[in-house]
Amino acid sequence: MQSVSNFYKNHFGAKVYKISLDAGCTCPNRDGTLGTGGCIFCSTSGSGDFTANRNKTVVEQVEEAKQLVDSKFPKKVNQEKKYIAYFQNFTNTYGDEDVLIKKFTQACNCTGIVGIAIGTRPDCLSEKMLKFLNELSKRFFVQLELGFQTSNEKSAEYIRRGYKNEVYNDAVSKIRGLSPLVHIVTHLIFGLPGESELDMMNSVKFVAEKTDGIKITVLYILRNTDLLKDYEAGKFKTLEMDEYFALVKKALQFLPESTIIHRLTGDPPKKDLVAPLWTSNKKLVINIINGILTSPEARKGAVGE
Repeated sequence: MQSVSNFYKNHFGAKVYKISLDAGCTCPNRDGTLGTGGCIFCSTSGSGDFTANRNKTVVEQVEEAKQLVDSKFPKKVNQEKKYIAYFQNFTNTYGDEDVLIKKFTQACNCTGIVGIAIGTRPDCLSEKMLKFLNELSKRFFVQLELGFQTSNEKSAEYIRRGYKNEVYNDAVSKIRGLSPLVHIVTHLIFGLPGESELDMMNSVKFVAEKTDGIKITVLYILRNTDLLKDYEAGKFKTLEMDEYFALVKKALQFLPESTIIHRLTGDPPKKDLVAPLWTSNKKLVINIINGILTSPEARKGAVGE
């Protein structure tokens, strides 16, 4: 297993910066197709708390994001940088596909953009979109991120995911068949209310052989979410830091060596974070993650042993 940073360096031959963009999408869990409140843990920004202003064009968003990167790394301002355009918030293959295809193409045509990452749902991938991504993947790196969260169907119903596990399986099969060069990343959440360690490990096992990369995060509680109501009512507790990372270490043992680790926890906005507060200590969390990724478990993995 390797970190996404090393994966990108090996793939592109240089450090790559991911810039968050807004395609102006919504979600079937919000527009009334499946529901109106979104997933129970999702903020009003659709899990895109650090994305650009959707009222600006994609080209304007890219340029602003690149300037932000330069401001953070002033010593490298004059160096030619490489970027991945990350359409993160809400469901970025849901809507007018012609408009979305145009926006994805515009992003890829911007100077310095070497790839694109698209956050979406397994139930929002049409044949037309996948054929477009197939053609795009012949010229650019294409990463498709699927919000799966859990293989426990009861938990999926509680968080209002809106689809059954087989939909995820069907989506992966469609991607492999129509867009074989696309890099699939699957999102999981540890610490969902009522889930045991076995449930969480089962989720990892469910996706392990289907996905190219994985993102795992602890469940965190944000203001202005429906999940906050249940938390304040005392219906569940969030995971402590040592509990969570013990689960992460165990989870790595069920992943193939080829799995790319894209994330081992989220980055919630401090102003809206209610719990667990340890996730706001970014430096400490990153140090722990780096330690995990250099551990024997991460280097080897246990699948097939």
